[in-house]
Amino acid sequence: MLKACHCCGLIHEIPAVGEDQHALCTRCGTRFAEEVNRDRSASRTAAAAVGAFVLFWPAILLPILRIDQLGLSHQSSILGGTLELFRHGSWFVGIVVLLFSIVFPLTKIIMLIELSWLEILHRKHKAITLRLMEHLGKWSMMDVMLLAFLVMLVKLGDMVEFHFGPAIVAFVFCVAMSMLASLSFDPHAIWDQE
Repeated sequence: MLKACHCCGLIHEIPAVGEDQHALCTRCGTRFAEEVNRDRSASRTAAAAVGAFVLFWPAILLPILRIDQLGLSHQSSILGGTLELFRHGSWFVGIVVLLFSIVFPLTKIIMLIELSWLEILHRKHKAITLRLMEHLGKWSMMDVMLLAFLVMLVKLGDMVEFHFGPAIVAFVFCVAMSMLASLSFDPHAIWDQE
């Protein structure tokens, strides 16, 4: 069986090895990984991505934070806050928040579901989807937004009273499930299924 080293790319003919033995690359010494169960990897990715998709909606639609300051109380969801930015004329900031906190993360989650579970697209379109997903993943900022919330709580803790809304739990778990889906995704699995 021919196999390329995942580290240096040198192609080897892999001999049959025993259970306690491993084949090594002759160029860089990297150990060839055992064959993984591609179906199990795809199932893990699909489960985490579907979980992230389900949690995404309450995370952006339910109130995420209630702020009490000088007797005034205000609560808003992520989507509601984005719409408020548009209403107040902050178009640039509103578009940035909309794209990086809502559109890009949702698109990435849907693409992970497609590549790991649905398999509606043709092989040529899978390659485009994979490249687009990898590119969008770099710009998906839900995890950064979570850190921004935490920094805001620490910086403004004395002046303002914060109360977490019901969306915070969904938001945290959505970020975690999305990261798990990305980590468990094996791009080689989409080609092995062909």
